[in-house]
Amino acid sequence: MAEATYSVESFRTAEVPPHERADCWSEHVTGYQGRLDYRYPHREDFQAGTVRQRTEAYQLVEFWSDQVRYARTAGLVRADPDEDYRLLVPITGALVVRQDDREVRLTPGTGGLITLSAPSELLHEASTRAFIMTIPAREVNSPLNLSAPLSAGLDLSAGLGRVVADMVAGAARERGGLGRVQFDALSDRIVELLCMLVAGDDRPDAPGHLVEVEALARRYVRAHAADPGLNGITMARELGWSLRQVQLALQRAGTTPRELIREERLRLARDRLQNPAYRHMSITELAHASGFSSVSALSNGFRHRYGMSPREMRLDG
Repeated sequence: MAEATYSVESFRTAEVPPHERADCWSEHVTGYQGRLDYRYPHREDFQAGTVRQRTEAYQLVEFWSDQVRYARTAGLVRADPDEDYRLLVPITGALVVRQDDREVRLTPGTGGLITLSAPSELLHEASTRAFIMTIPAREVNSPLNLSAPLSAGLDLSAGLGRVVADMVAGAARERGGLGRVQFDALSDRIVELLCMLVAGDDRPDAPGHLVEVEALARRYVRAHAADPGLNGITMARELGWSLRQVQLALQRAGTTPRELIREERLRLARDRLQNPAYRHMSITELAHASGFSSVSALSNGFRHRYGMSPREMRLDG
C-alpha cells in the first residue's frame, strides 16, 4: 500500500544508560542527517529526543536537546556529499548557524535555509526545540533557477513566512493522521511557498504586481492543470493580464508558463499514481486525465523529473 512508505518514529536518549547518551545521540543524528562532527559541553546524562516523519521524498524532524555543537567540516563534505537543503524552524530557544563567513542567530519567528554541501556549524543551545525539514536540492534550485547552493535567513514572524512556519508546525501536529500522499503533497506546498519567500528576499526591488501575478498564476495552474487546453495564453486571459506580464512574473521565479504547467501536471499525475482511489485507471487514462496529450508525453516528463516511469512509481507505491 502507498501509506506503508510514510513513517513516524520517536527517539529519546532517556531510553539508554546515562553514560551512553551522547554517543547514542551522535549515532542517531548521523543516521538521518549524514556525517557530522559533534561537540558536547556536558556528555554525562545528555538529554535529547526526536520525532521523525519521512517518505522517500521528504523528511521532517522535531528535535530538542541539551547544548551541542554540530559541524560539517570540509572533509566531511567531501567524504559524505549531501546536496539537499535543511529548513530550520525554531520553536523555543535559539540556534546559531555559521556558514559562508556569516553567523545567524535563529529564534522563534525566524528560520534558516542551509545546505550541507558547504562547511557549516550549528550550535544548539540548551532548552532549544526546533523543526528541521530535509528538502531535495532540485525542489529549491529549479524554481529559483540557481546554479550554486543557497544559504538564507528567513523572517517567519509575519506574512508568507508565518504561513510557512505554521504549515511546518501543522505537518508535525497532524503527523499521526497523514499518509504518504498527504505528507508529500503538504511538503510540496511548503517548499513552493518557501521558494516564493526566498525569491522575495533575493529580489527586494521586484515590482509588487509581478509578485502578485506569479502567485496567482501558480494558483491558477494548480487548479486547472488537468485541463488539456491550458497554456500561457488561456491562463493570462482568464487572469485578466497580458501574456507578457505572466511571462515576466514567472521569468523572475526562474520558470515559464509551459514549464510551470508541465510541472503541475507531473505533480498531479504523481499524486494520482500514489493514490489508491485511482488504481482503476490505466496509465494512458491517467495521463489524459492529468492534462497530458499522450502517455508518451507523461512518461518522458516523468522519467526526467522523478527518475522512473509512471508504472514503476505506481508499483513502488
